[in-house]
Amino acid sequence: MQYIAPIPIGVEFYKTMISEGYYYIDKTLLIRDLLSHKNTATLFTRPRRFGKTLAQSMLKTFFEKEILPDGTVADNSVYFKGKKIMEAGEEYTKHMGQYPVIFLSLKSAKQPTYEMAYKSLINGIQKEYIRHCYVLEGEPLLPVQKKCYNSIMENTAEPSLYVTAIQFLSECLEKYHNQKTIILLDEYDVPLENAYFNGFYDKMVSFIRSLFESALKTNDSLKFAVITGCLRISRESNVSAKAETSEKRCKRFLEPSLYRDGLFTGLNNLDVVSVLNEDYAEYFGFTQNEVDSFLEVYDITKKRDEIKSWYDGYLFGSTEVYNPWSVINYVKDIVYRNTAFPKPYWSNTSSNSIVRELIENANDNTKQELEELIAGGTIEKPVHEDITYEDIYKSQDNLWNFLFFTGYLKTVERSFIEQQIYLSMTIPNEEISYIYKNNIREWSLQCIGKQDLSGLVKAFEDGDCETASDIITGQLMDTISFYDYKEDYYHGFIAGLLRHNSRYIIKSNRESGNGRYDLTLKTKRIRKGRAIILEFKVADKIDKLEKGCIEALEQIEKLHYDNDIIEEGYTDILKYGLCFYKKECFVMNNVTTNQNK
Repeated sequence: MQYIAPIPIGVEFYKTMISEGYYYIDKTLLIRDLLSHKNTATLFTRPRRFGKTLAQSMLKTFFEKEILPDGTVADNSVYFKGKKIMEAGEEYTKHMGQYPVIFLSLKSAKQPTYEMAYKSLINGIQKEYIRHCYVLEGEPLLPVQKKCYNSIMENTAEPSLYVTAIQFLSECLEKYHNQKTIILLDEYDVPLENAYFNGFYDKMVSFIRSLFESALKTNDSLKFAVITGCLRISRESNVSAKAETSEKRCKRFLEPSLYRDGLFTGLNNLDVVSVLNEDYAEYFGFTQNEVDSFLEVYDITKKRDEIKSWYDGYLFGSTEVYNPWSVINYVKDIVYRNTAFPKPYWSNTSSNSIVRELIENANDNTKQELEELIAGGTIEKPVHEDITYEDIYKSQDNLWNFLFFTGYLKTVERSFIEQQIYLSMTIPNEEISYIYKNNIREWSLQCIGKQDLSGLVKAFEDGDCETASDIITGQLMDTISFYDYKEDYYHGFIAGLLRHNSRYIIKSNRESGNGRYDLTLKTKRIRKGRAIILEFKVADKIDKLEKGCIEALEQIEKLHYDNDIIEEGYTDILKYGLCFYKKECFVMNNVTTNQNK
């Protein structure tokens, strides 16, 4: 039987990926490009679960002169045998295993209080000190340096020492190795996002800024640094957005590495690589060729169109890429027959709270824009690449920008209008569309649950079709629809409106007579009770609403939808036809129909 590599679900460490024989899509030419650009520090901003941690782990494995517990140097070249970087030339491969490396992930700082988040960061720094404790051997460090090193390693240092802990560790490593240090900082913005939503943003920003300034700005022991996160966290502190000239704004957009205010103030060689940049576009996410090869290996090429519609569509620069997390999970589920259908894997790993916030605070204009997006359309918004978490809720434009930079939207066109850069944006794929729709459903149900809709039930009881029409239309106007306006959408919507009534039991799409009625309401008591039958139609023009209601009522009679209800013993039975055109609803019953005749 032919060996097939295991599929790597959640494998974030490069050594594990290679040593355990997982299927690996080769991204090692990232090393070549980093060396070619020769930047002091590179900040990659990409959505969650797009391979940033694995990329950082790969860089660590390649560059690090790793000292093992027995004092010997690890030979990590085995992990790159047959990889693309080994064919790039001696100019690049000569850097393998030559540098001390500091690797620090900040994701553990996702904690409910500042004290817990701060302690998590300190513990991460402490682990790196322990990992490099070999520097204490011999004479390279002075006694005072060893004393300081031990205090941080033992977690007994004064708080003031931790803000320079990364810089100090790189200095100690340089003294030991006689080689400058590479610093890799992963998920750098997690502490800031978490701090903002938990109410201690200012404290965390102050600590992270001090930590980064000493490590990345004033550090003579730094060879180069790579930082990864979802957003570029900075602020234009020297000039307001209104005062900035159009020429400077355009230049900042096209050459973002020239502007570094706020968290990265003064970092002269910071190369900010966002989803708008052409550089490094293929190294985070899977390209079409990579996905095609992946599907071929596991003999599921027939799924190509499905996987493309669900997980492709992200645009980094001008390179279209797939969501790697979703692709890997989908392939595994299909191969092992856990499912026959695509799933929204990314929605289970990413925080969708910002989508909820947008929906819950949406004004009429935003609701219309959401409907346009879900329909496959585009919206045009000014781009603000330097927004902070503090700025997210200051305007709807900032919310849209946050959604764009975190993967919930993609750009399809850029333009320069009235001294401002604008992006035309759309939803990338079916998976993200599902996230929007699911959040809209939840929001709609929550809104409905908070309202007193007893008036709608009373209108049906009283035969008041006009009031029923007005209530339903008003509710449709206040919600965000999915724009397809199919019958099943209205079916679910009306069921939601009636769900919380205390008088009637709702039954949906049950066999009755010669067909299926859409919705019935029945009192628990039969002898003195009542049943209400609702049948839905959708019109393609607003002037066909009445005709649709008549057809619905005729269908109720023709297919004898009341047979089972009569057999149960109900004698008071009301029948309604409801017809919809977009957000308009028209209601008729058999009484109004006969009157019209």
